[in-house]
Amino acid sequence: MKFSGKNVLVTGSSRGIGAEIAKVLAGYGLKVWINYRSGAAEADVIKEAIEATGGEAAVIGFDVSDEVAFIDAIKTIVDSDGELSYLVNNAGITNDKLALRMKSEDFMSVVNANLTSTFIGCREFFKAARKKKFGSVVNISSIVGETGNGGQTNYAASKGGVIAMSKSFAIEAATSGIRYNTITPGFIATEMTEVLSDEVKKSFTDKIPMNRFGNPIEVAEATAFLLSDSASYITGETLKVNGGMNMA
Repeated sequence: MKFSGKNVLVTGSSRGIGAEIAKVLAGYGLKVWINYRSGAAEADVIKEAIEATGGEAAVIGFDVSDEVAFIDAIKTIVDSDGELSYLVNNAGITNDKLALRMKSEDFMSVVNANLTSTFIGCREFFKAARKKKFGSVVNISSIVGETGNGGQTNYAASKGGVIAMSKSFAIEAATSGIRYNTITPGFIATEMTEVLSDEVKKSFTDKIPMNRFGNPIEVAEATAFLLSDSASYITGETLKVNGGMNMA
């Protein structure tokens, strides 16, 4: 895949899917800015892994839900590299509870961390990239944002909002040469799913036509495609990476 830009910020990339996205994009020749909130040591490990294979990376710590910190981080990147070509909004949290037991603060904490932070990133990227009239954003949503899920009213709302918001940004930014797309991963094998019992894992895989969990690299490669010049006429779309679990 070809990339006309030179660098990318991947939020929440010190571990899990974000870390795999960072490594894959570095493998395609981009300088990757690895973001973390509390995992500084893990971020350094990813940076070292990228550099060990000949890639270029930098670590930048900030909380994506802190608007001032996010704005300052993008300014830091632009001041350092002269531009910010690509953005992957991957950082997010969960706080699962049944809706009847969910307090407003439980709801809003997830919405702010997942949706509001993505809005801030999309907006600030738009400001930085429109001068060059080039840029691409991929927002990592979730299959739950399409289907809903019991015990995840807050998470579903935040991730469903990411999908709709990405389409709105895509409309507003199209004439500036900036694209916004979304990926909705299904069940992906990460640290979060490793703790599940074999019985629980089987109950999930039985619902997946491909009969397995996805691998983080499969989400990462899909992200790379949407960011790349290969997807230059694709904007406002949602790419499902879920093994066929939700084909609607």
